[in-house]
Amino acid sequence: MYFKQATATDFDTLLTILQDGRAQLAEAGINQWQGDYPNVEQVKADIAAGNAYLFNDDTNETVGTVTVQPAPDRVYDNMEGSWLIDTDSYLTIHRLAIHSSHAGNGYATRLFTQVIEHIITDHPEIKSLRVDTHVDNLAMQRIITTKLGFEKVGTLTGIYHPEDKCFVYEKVI
Repeated sequence: MYFKQATATDFDTLLTILQDGRAQLAEAGINQWQGDYPNVEQVKADIAAGNAYLFNDDTNETVGTVTVQPAPDRVYDNMEGSWLIDTDSYLTIHRLAIHSSHAGNGYATRLFTQVIEHIITDHPEIKSLRVDTHVDNLAMQRIITTKLGFEKVGTLTGIYHPEDKCFVYEKVI
């Protein structure tokens, strides 16, 4: 298992995985990523900024994607809550999705774990990781807290869509 930085030639693959993730969430009755987020412009911007990554299995098949956003992340400007540490040396994990054909193999946890290990090893200047997920996305909340040790630090309302409510998490590394 490994992840690699996405390039413009990976655009269709990333978009397909994110659209599949949107469908999985809808099927589960979770109102996350419904509508125009994430959209084509967001995916192109993630790739152009060097923030989008693909996650491949041991056969080199792409199974998932994630965006790692450097600070400052303005999504959190209106968070209700407080961070564990006050720092500008953080990264935010956004738009993590595993294609449904690979669901149930623990890939989301493995992707998170590899990203975290990479950041700790290769970017010692980073002091904190941040992530958010929809209040109804219990599976992702379990991964974030129980499996990866993030702590809930706040809530966001109306960031991605007017009625959306998300929980915000942080992990000090």
